[in-house]
Amino acid sequence: MRILSYLIGVFLLISCSKDNSGRVVEDFNANWKFNLGENVNSFKLDFKDNDWRTLNVPHDWSIEKGYQKEGATAASSGFVPGGIGWYRKSFTLSEVDKNKEITILFDGVYNNSSIWINEQFLGKRPNGYSSFSYDLSEYLKFDGSENVIAVKVDRTTYVDSRWYTGSGIYRKVRLIKKAKLNIAQWGVQITTPEVSNEKAIVSINTNLKNNNIKASNLSLKYSIVDASGIEIASEKVNLGEKTEVPSTKIEVTNPQLWSTEKGNLYQLKVSLFQGETLLDNDTQNFGIRTFKFDADKGFSLNGKKVKIKGVNLHHDAGAVGAAVPKGIWEYRIHKLKSIGVNAIRFAHNPHAVDLLEVCDKEGILVMNEAFDEWHVPKLKSKAYLGDNAASEIVYPETGKKSNPDLKGSKGKDINAKGIDVTDGYSEVFNEWSERDLKDLIRRDFNHPSVFMWSIGNEIEWTFPHYSKTYNDVNGASGAQGYEYVPNYDQETVKKAFDKNITDDPLAKTAKQLVAWVKEMDTTRPVTCGSVLPSIGMVSGYGTAVDVYGYNYRAADYDAAHKEYPNLKILGTENWGSYNEWKSINERDFVAGIFCWTGFAYLGEAGPWPRKGLNISFFDFAGFKTPRGHFYETLWIKDPKVYMVTTPVNESEFSFTKKDGWKFEMQLTPPPVWKMLRKWEWYKVSPKWKYNNNEEIVVQTYTNCEEAELFLNGTSLGKQKLADVVETDHILKWLVPYTDGELKVVGYNDGKKVDEYILNTHKDEVAKINISSTKTTLNADGYDISVITIELLDENGNLIIDADKEVTFNVSGEATNIGIDNGWEMNVQSHKTNKTVTYQGKAILIIQSTKKAGNIKVTAKNKNAISATITLNSK
Repeated sequence: MRILSYLIGVFLLISCSKDNSGRVVEDFNANWKFNLGENVNSFKLDFKDNDWRTLNVPHDWSIEKGYQKEGATAASSGFVPGGIGWYRKSFTLSEVDKNKEITILFDGVYNNSSIWINEQFLGKRPNGYSSFSYDLSEYLKFDGSENVIAVKVDRTTYVDSRWYTGSGIYRKVRLIKKAKLNIAQWGVQITTPEVSNEKAIVSINTNLKNNNIKASNLSLKYSIVDASGIEIASEKVNLGEKTEVPSTKIEVTNPQLWSTEKGNLYQLKVSLFQGETLLDNDTQNFGIRTFKFDADKGFSLNGKKVKIKGVNLHHDAGAVGAAVPKGIWEYRIHKLKSIGVNAIRFAHNPHAVDLLEVCDKEGILVMNEAFDEWHVPKLKSKAYLGDNAASEIVYPETGKKSNPDLKGSKGKDINAKGIDVTDGYSEVFNEWSERDLKDLIRRDFNHPSVFMWSIGNEIEWTFPHYSKTYNDVNGASGAQGYEYVPNYDQETVKKAFDKNITDDPLAKTAKQLVAWVKEMDTTRPVTCGSVLPSIGMVSGYGTAVDVYGYNYRAADYDAAHKEYPNLKILGTENWGSYNEWKSINERDFVAGIFCWTGFAYLGEAGPWPRKGLNISFFDFAGFKTPRGHFYETLWIKDPKVYMVTTPVNESEFSFTKKDGWKFEMQLTPPPVWKMLRKWEWYKVSPKWKYNNNEEIVVQTYTNCEEAELFLNGTSLGKQKLADVVETDHILKWLVPYTDGELKVVGYNDGKKVDEYILNTHKDEVAKINISSTKTTLNADGYDISVITIELLDENGNLIIDADKEVTFNVSGEATNIGIDNGWEMNVQSHKTNKTVTYQGKAILIIQSTKKAGNIKVTAKNKNAISATITLNSK
């Protein structure tokens, strides 16, 4: 019997690899059948899907359906619907694949996915942000008849996350064919334990998967290839009959280090052989770098001090929702880099591999975050931010409700079928958190951009004893603590904490999550985004992580450093204001900042039609906001001046000769949460068009030593940047309005180095300026170009405040995948060829087909038509 088993194993090993080609990874995104709605028989082989829509994934049906004020939508998710959707795909296999391991890999399905192959149930994955795979091998047909894979996506709980999620198979899918004895999925892990400019040691660990195959004469070959495709080092490991692979170290001389200046990448090619026969192969990109956090000196990369200039980023991208082409991430990362960003925090769940690959290439550091909520849900909003009307929580440690006035069987938002539509990840955290966290680390381990793992965001808000302790010690709620320095005395805070709870579930969970991370990766620190760090340091939460992340607690930095001198501190979520950056830039012991946010995002919104928050450096369409221009002057050395304007009666700035400039914040009016104003920028506009003699506050953002303002050629005076670096870093003039040209000039050493001009525009469109991010596309069905239009008057001035409808026309080998104007109040459909501009601008996103050819794009309105842009797809 043993001999028979051995011979069968050898036969399978030989037959499954007789083509000597190694693994085959097939693009599995095309020609899915889709239907929005429930049908319990949709997984069956003989189910008739002829009337279903044929489409390609990635696909997000929520953004496709559009914004809806009424019905099953909510502010927290951007006023778009959820529901139940089904996908089916038929495919055939031949005898050559019969003795292979065939798996399907989903990068992301939101959410509560259930998968069948040929009517056999494979499993479910509740977490819509996780990547996952299934082995299809034993259920497949290899005789040329059709195999059918069916995917059910259940987003009935449409207010389940913070914030916009999307719905459907919204990331890529691949079919992977390998030998029965193969390199496991995510089975190659690369580290660089020794790094210098002269040499680096590359350490490799490889896991093999053996589907009951008798192994013999096995070997692994490792080959390291540089950016030019030249092999610079290699190693062969003889395994014989063993399938456990020893750790292997390879030396690289004169390495090109990965850094925020340049994302130098290498490739590791791994080949598994039986004798001379190639069984399997895998290729992994990696970077050679070393980094360190220090409690006094902050962060260093490759031995050089680097201040982290980061932004938070959600996983959606405006007009395309959550189904984001890689080219959109390239477009966005290039824009962030252009203003000095060197790091991104993935808020607040796992993001797409495509984005990580872009960050690897561009030298962007990534804080990779796993969870936004643990086993207690967070409050979510129904009509507007802060109403919390979609949530009512019974806290397990107290039994008390967060919103006792809400009705329903659980006090939450119950639909007609008795389903709580706010149920989110907390419902499955206890069952799935370990697997989801470890899968994230396996998947992203080799990305050099990833320099931290975050186990959670603002988890303290879901455990009332943290806020109660804060109030007991400081006489104020946790949110009020944004304004002042809390008490950090360990004895005082610990005594108050122990009075409220003896066995803290938050700290206990944090320690477990950190332990799981350390099982997988000891080369990267673990962090979290904490909102009550003074309490977390006595509870055990803050001491569980390697680097303690502070969310909106810049006032705490000095007190925390004094009380806990060995604590490594990072600003994980900060207002995009000057004082936030100043507080970090002046303190070496704070490693850096992550501003909220890099791009505008859907959700965390309301009241209608406010679909999302444009409190970012770039808006939904990718246009740079005034805040983005301001931070560019802080983070970029190239000289820059920029200006915006506000009528004095609408401005929070006022001026008198006696007192000079004063600022008085105007809190957000009801019904929206009044504290939202702290996240917003000043009410300003990049225009020069007002009523004659109306007093206008002109704000100038600059990194130049001096700036001079001119109105129609007449100087209104020079101001020195040094006079405002201790206050708000904004130069201000009070100017009576007159039509014409407003110009600001920047000077260094008395010499003009930059200027910025605003002209009074007319309201009638005379010309449409059109431009494209690319002129050549890959004919692969994925590549994109962003087409931008600007409405100009007869003098060539941008028409800022007289927006018009524009129609795009696309012909040739590309499709329109989204249209946007960047405005947070824009609830027009993105899946059309018409839009109304915002501040004179709009974008169209086109995507190539798989056929080579020319693409022509024009834009028109009732008064003008643009030139034709011609792109080539090849």
